[in-house]
Amino acid sequence: MRPAPEVVGYDYSRAAGTPRGNSETGMIGGYSDHAANERTFLAWVRTGIAIIAFGFVIEKFNIFMLTVASAALGDAAQRAELAHLSGRLGRYDGLALIFGGVAIVVLATTRFVRTTRLLDDTRMYTGNSVRSELLLSGALVLLVASYSIYLALG
Repeated sequence: MRPAPEVVGYDYSRAAGTPRGNSETGMIGGYSDHAANERTFLAWVRTGIAIIAFGFVIEKFNIFMLTVASAALGDAAQRAELAHLSGRLGRYDGLALIFGGVAIVVLATTRFVRTTRLLDDTRMYTGNSVRSELLLSGALVLLVASYSIYLALG
């Protein structure tokens, strides 16, 4: 028995018994899996945006320090100390975080699309493709650790 045509969101073109959903209720099959996939995607996007924002903050701070150093009216030692705060690597660490955040968002998007397609497929798959996430997370940890050491010793 088909529901009344007034039901919003009901897809009559789908055949009964498809893995995508229940033909009587119009619900998405494996809804909790799809919802978990979307929550994971959004968490990675939020993380990427936070890393990008932190990179922008570092870049703006470095520009501010260089401006203050060039406009300092004090003696040469004070100007040199202010210029040293931005450092040699200070011009590139913010950019590295910005590009790292963009890479996280791109990786999250590709993983979301791939996982959605795998969830819609009827075959079983193994979860063996976490290498890229581990490599990107490791690179992020190394970047933050090196920046922390640079600030502590600088």
